[in-house]
Amino acid sequence: MTTTTNPDDTRRKQPGGHPWRRRSAWTAGVILAVVVGAIVGFVTSPWPGSMIVRFVFDKSAQKTTEALGKHAPDGVTSISDQQYRAGDDDAYLDVYFPEGLTGTTGTLPTVIWTHGGAWISGHRTNYAPYYQLIADAGFTVVALDYSVGPEHTYPTAIGQLRDAHTYVLANAERLHIDPSRIVLAGDSAGAQLSSQLATIATNPDYARAVGIETALRPEQLRGVVLNCGIYDVPNMVGGPGIIGWGTTESIWAYTGTKDIANSEAVAQMSTLHHVTEQFPPTYISGGNADPLTEKQSKILASKLTGLGVEVTTLFYPDDHEPPLAHEYQFDLDHADGMNALAQTIEFLRKQTADIR
Repeated sequence: MTTTTNPDDTRRKQPGGHPWRRRSAWTAGVILAVVVGAIVGFVTSPWPGSMIVRFVFDKSAQKTTEALGKHAPDGVTSISDQQYRAGDDDAYLDVYFPEGLTGTTGTLPTVIWTHGGAWISGHRTNYAPYYQLIADAGFTVVALDYSVGPEHTYPTAIGQLRDAHTYVLANAERLHIDPSRIVLAGDSAGAQLSSQLATIATNPDYARAVGIETALRPEQLRGVVLNCGIYDVPNMVGGPGIIGWGTTESIWAYTGTKDIANSEAVAQMSTLHHVTEQFPPTYISGGNADPLTEKQSKILASKLTGLGVEVTTLFYPDDHEPPLAHEYQFDLDHADGMNALAQTIEFLRKQTADIR
């Protein structure tokens, strides 16, 4: 009798079973390895999480800057790509001023703006049309870059920003800057950084603790503009939702530690606990749909007011419509953003007036 062997029966009897089973097992192993590797990466390094946060922030900043473009004024010019720290590829600034100053030695009260981006993203050209609008109102505006995490950790940015202030003062005439009328300004992480530089300038004990000598004398610092910032870091880290997670990842990337409770960097960043009665007059704003407003901006405003500091606030009722999210002030397509810009300029004019 002749026996016919089915090729499928042969494959069925081979070690390992069907080829598709071997392939499926291999694929499952690869997927499992990738998943485990990703989990381990998120747990042991700030890089994976911070890169996600950076991507989100960069896309948002790009979209907002493009929307601001339609509002850019005529009659403003700039001096761009000024390296304020030799040999530092992250240390550049741009300067905006009314074009009538071109070719002159005229100077104007100056706003030094530090951009946001959760300390791990952002660029000095983000929101450039907004800076141009402030310049068009009669100011010189300096937009600063600085190193971000996780590539660089605290206090790198603080030292850079101090050096930027030094550079601005040393080149005041060329850059159309009045060194006697300076306002520090910032949004989000840039607001925190600006509050920290203002605290260094007005609290010598704090400056010594941080190890940064101020470039600005208190009498040169006429005011501070703080939009949507963080001033008590532990009060935001570990919070619920995507914002709490993103803040935690960003702080880890920026400070280099997950041990928030014992981090000297986190303690120094929390300017709520270091401001004094010498802090400059301050404008503080935040949207009603931004969780930072209740937990950060309003608390700082209350603290400064209690110290006797002149504080100007722009906050909104909880039921304000439309809900105003983080960085609402850059949305000039709506009345609330335009109002915030107008009130910011009013504050700047008041604080930098020749006669106070």
